[in-house]
Amino acid sequence: MLTTENLSRSFGGVFAVDDVTMSVSQGELRGIIGPNGAGKSTLFNLIAGHLAPSHGRITYRGEPLAGVAPHRRAREGIAIVFQSARLFRGMTALENVMVGANARTRHGFASAALRLPAHRREERLIAERAEAALARVGLTDFTDVPAESLPLGQQRRLQVARALCGEPALLLLDEPASGLRQAERESLSDLFHDLHEEGMTMLLIEHDVGFVMNLVDRITVLDLGKVIAEGTPAEVSRDPQVISAYLGQENSGQEDGAQGNSSPENSDQENNNAPSR
Repeated sequence: MLTTENLSRSFGGVFAVDDVTMSVSQGELRGIIGPNGAGKSTLFNLIAGHLAPSHGRITYRGEPLAGVAPHRRAREGIAIVFQSARLFRGMTALENVMVGANARTRHGFASAALRLPAHRREERLIAERAEAALARVGLTDFTDVPAESLPLGQQRRLQVARALCGEPALLLLDEPASGLRQAERESLSDLFHDLHEEGMTMLLIEHDVGFVMNLVDRITVLDLGKVIAEGTPAEVSRDPQVISAYLGQENSGQEDGAQGNSSPENSDQENNNAPSR
């Protein structure tokens, strides 16, 4: 489904992503973890097209993504759910989710302005798809509620619904559980598990390593922009380089989740609201 080859991105001579090579299979749920500043969100923005690599390449379904704009990547099935709740204020939950289908609409401005029959039919289909997406994430009762009035946990679900409305093949999840209460986190984990069972390919960044360990097939660990480990959750949790990377954050006085722990399995439990990279 997705490969990165020697992927790098520098800012002012400092590499946020440094020579990252990985491969994600269709239907896989892959976790991306690492201490603060590891380059996780930069990697996502490279895949989504919001940043251009300094060198290296990304291949999606066998085709290189060099020069492909973010909206074209969305049309090809790459969707991203950002850490912050990016909602359209003044619009209902249903209207917010309908926006997610924009990349796949066939009728343009003229058709919409003239209210041609083909446009009206497409609009009805998009509304039906949005209602199905809201039902999929458990927000059926909030269809007509202003999106900004929803609690944070429901806003996160709304973002997932909006991504699903675009019928993605690859879903990028950037710390979707950050700041949520335990019950909300468990409910979100159940949703991702179900999507995985249905065959959705997902990449998950999450500051709570325990959340990742209990959910994903494989984990890629970044530190200072480089891949330092990759494997199953059990393999990664025992990797000395991974343990060192998290303990190194503590020893250098930086605030990350491994404080007082000897392995990443127990890290990030007290820092769910820690700032992103």
